[in-house]
Amino acid sequence: MKFLFKSLAILSASTSLALAGGEGWHTDWEAAKAKSKAENKPILINLTGSDWCGWCIKIEKEVFSQKAFKDFAAANLILMEADFPKKKEQAAELKKQNAALEKQYLAGGFPTVYLLDSEGKKLSEDIGELKGGTDAYIAKLKELLAKTKE
Repeated sequence: MKFLFKSLAILSASTSLALAGGEGWHTDWEAAKAKSKAENKPILINLTGSDWCGWCIKIEKEVFSQKAFKDFAAANLILMEADFPKKKEQAAELKKQNAALEKQYLAGGFPTVYLLDSEGKKLSEDIGELKGGTDAYIAKLKELLAKTKE
C-alpha cells in the first residue's frame, strides 16, 4: 500500500510539473530534452516572469499565443517554459529546476528565449525581443532553424 501511495505521489508531481506551462509548453526540462531527442527537433526555451514582466506578457500575447506560432512550433520545435512568477505558487521541485535554468541561460533580463539542441546547447543568441509580431518572429525562427541544419 505504501508503494502505491508513493508511486501515485511521484506520478502526480511529475504530471503537474510537465503540464504546468502554457498550452503546448513543457515545464519539465528533462522531459523536454528527451522529447527533443526523440523527435529530432530543437527546443525553444522561454525564461519568463509570466505574471509580472511586461515584455514577457507582451511576447506571450502577441506571438506565443497566436495560432500561426502554435502551428509552426508544433511542427518544428519543442517548447520549454521556465517561469519565475511573483503571484503564483510553484512546487519546490519546479522552483529548483527553474533556478538552475536561470543560472545557465538568463541573458540579463526577462524574457530570455533561446533555440537549444536536445542536450541544452545554445543554437542561437537570445531571441526574447519582440520585433514585428508573430510573422516576423516565425521568420526569424525559420532562419535560425535553417542555419542549424547546415
